[in-house]
Amino acid sequence: MSENHFSGFKLRQAVSILEDGGIIAYPTEAIYGIGCDPEDDDALLEVLWLKQRPPEKGLILIAADFNQLQDYIAPLPAEVLSKLLQSWPGPNTWLVPVKPDVSPLLTGGRDTLAVRVTDHPIAAALCREFGGPIVSTSANLTGLKPAKSAYQVRWQLPEVDFVMTGACGGLQQPSTIRDALTGEVFR
Repeated sequence: MSENHFSGFKLRQAVSILEDGGIIAYPTEAIYGIGCDPEDDDALLEVLWLKQRPPEKGLILIAADFNQLQDYIAPLPAEVLSKLLQSWPGPNTWLVPVKPDVSPLLTGGRDTLAVRVTDHPIAAALCREFGGPIVSTSANLTGLKPAKSAYQVRWQLPEVDFVMTGACGGLQQPSTIRDALTGEVFR
């Protein structure tokens, strides 16, 4: 079996799990992330429970391109949109105004949502194959170091339904998080 065929099979398997409400782990620019379908509140609650993450912290959405985020974010001023588009794809997460019908489990109850257009090939391929953004939060129990390998994911979060294997990108730290309107840096 060729590497491309095997990778395609694994990708379809991961997407099938997302579509069925499952939780997957996958490499990103710096660390492994775990995620789910952002439209599935039960899956969102499962992610929070697995990580022991307080719901008020909210979650990040990653996408393969900006169009995949448009159902979630409110209209942006042209200069703000330009700033975001110039920073993507890449390890730049932006807090943007959110549409009113987006789950508070994603936003942490705030009027902003953290979003990123990823440049990691596996994470981007997951979003493309899924047909939309997926949740992305570090693959670790709250308070522990984020996983940087499939083995570390399985050690910290054995309940994850599926782990996409692959190398993380070369970054040493998770993506920068900034407010799109004010420029304030949160991470």
